[in-house]
Amino acid sequence: MIDDLQLLRTGDIEVLGRIVEASNATLLCVITAGERTAHCVYKPVAGERPLWDFPDGTLAEREVASYAVSEATGWGIVPPTVLREGPAGTGMVQLWIDGDEDVDLVELINSRPPALRRMAVLDAVINNSDRKGGHLIPGAAPKGTALADRHVWGVDHGVTFSVDDKLRTLLWQWAGEPLTGEALDVLARLREQLDGALGERLQELLTVAEVRRTAERIEELLRRRRHPMPSEGWPSVPYPPF
Repeated sequence: MIDDLQLLRTGDIEVLGRIVEASNATLLCVITAGERTAHCVYKPVAGERPLWDFPDGTLAEREVASYAVSEATGWGIVPPTVLREGPAGTGMVQLWIDGDEDVDLVELINSRPPALRRMAVLDAVINNSDRKGGHLIPGAAPKGTALADRHVWGVDHGVTFSVDDKLRTLLWQWAGEPLTGEALDVLARLREQLDGALGERLQELLTVAEVRRTAERIEELLRRRRHPMPSEGWPSVPYPPF
């Protein structure tokens, strides 16, 4: 059976159409390898708008770097994501996730589920400057499953890893609270992995300064042992929030 990453790396991509709500070129596609077919999102580098505050690298590389960190946490927050050639050139290809559209995102956020608390830690590590409600995908679950027990996927990580403090998110519910023991263990593991395979992968996708600042953010979280507080010099909530 072809796994998700093999499908994304080797499959034939057929563009179905453009997701018009996105500010950069974002294409909904069908990807096929052997007998396996799935939907995916393809964001070609050629369709990226230049951003003055992200002058280096590409949004696609930042998306793939976010997936690498997500996988290193073991939390599986970011769907499988690769960088590859596609119909419009090099771009990010990410497995499409069918979320549960019946979940009220405001209710989900206000319920403070563990899945979102983990995501808040990931966002602090990758310095996510655009965690909107629309970037949360509640996983499908049997009817009656409590919000606290749901897996939640996070998507759209193109504006991450800035060397400046740009954390902007809807997930401030835990601001200033102690990090969980699980989070501290994960952060310690990330620190170790930055000296190995994870660090090597990030160096392929980001600048030297961005990788260094990622390590510094992890060290700061471990030292303070608390969720970060909103910055006074940067809007703390994305606009529009949903």
